[in-house]
Amino acid sequence: METHTASNILPERKPKWLRVKLPTGKKYTELRSLVDKYKLNTICTSGSCPNMGECWGEGTATFMILGNVCTRSCGFCGVKTGRPETVDWDEPEKVARSIKIMDIKHAVLTSVDRDDLKDMGSIMWAETVKAVRRMNPNTTLETLIPDFQGVERHIDRIIDVAPEVVSHNIETVRRLTREVRIQAKYDRSMGVLKYLKQQGQRRTKSGIMLGLGEAREEVIQTLHDLRENDVDVVTIGQYLQPSKKHLPVRRFINPEEFDEYKSIGLELGFRHVESSALVRSSYKAQKHIN
Repeated sequence: METHTASNILPERKPKWLRVKLPTGKKYTELRSLVDKYKLNTICTSGSCPNMGECWGEGTATFMILGNVCTRSCGFCGVKTGRPETVDWDEPEKVARSIKIMDIKHAVLTSVDRDDLKDMGSIMWAETVKAVRRMNPNTTLETLIPDFQGVERHIDRIIDVAPEVVSHNIETVRRLTREVRIQAKYDRSMGVLKYLKQQGQRRTKSGIMLGLGEAREEVIQTLHDLRENDVDVVTIGQYLQPSKKHLPVRRFINPEEFDEYKSIGLELGFRHVESSALVRSSYKAQKHIN
């Protein structure tokens, strides 16, 4: 049990490697003005992502569909939980138009969980991908999907519209899943990733947060599990507490540990491993399509 003692230690103030420079640059400034002018909804701005300037500078942005209220109450996530609003069927065109206005080269689409819907939002997912393709034929796409409760016919709708990358985050190690992802299941998420590849999805991806009390060997086992399910790309980043109501940060992971996990991941055979404190699931997403 000694390996878990770190989970009982409250961290000190944020270390220097978590300090972020304010985003700058001509491309960022241009996109920021477009977002403000047209009231475009990106996760980059609403989530105050630390990598916004870098990603926008490379022509990448992330958009959330199906509203901003989630049916699940994960202990790590800052998205509101409750009864979602009715589905906006104009949303696919709105997202596609936003991508066109911003001249986005690589778009990441994500969503809240919609367990309240019979199709769990999968039809809206497919329609959004189609709309983006129609209006932005040269834009590549990553879809960061929920688990759709593991229902294959819902997952098939994503596969059928053929995004360049389909991502589903495992988020944490098996032992902590029940606490961190209250309504999710570790094996179900692994099953989703496995099914995607079995059905011919070319590139799959997943992400892990560190600092929630996991042990080193548990992180390595999670990497093994992802690779055994034929995942191509993995992102590893530092968990940061969205509010005092959310799970606390148990430990700030140092850069050397992130480097070690990257080396282990590459040795396991992942095509790409992004591993550092400020990495988020869509970080350098445009590089993961090759």
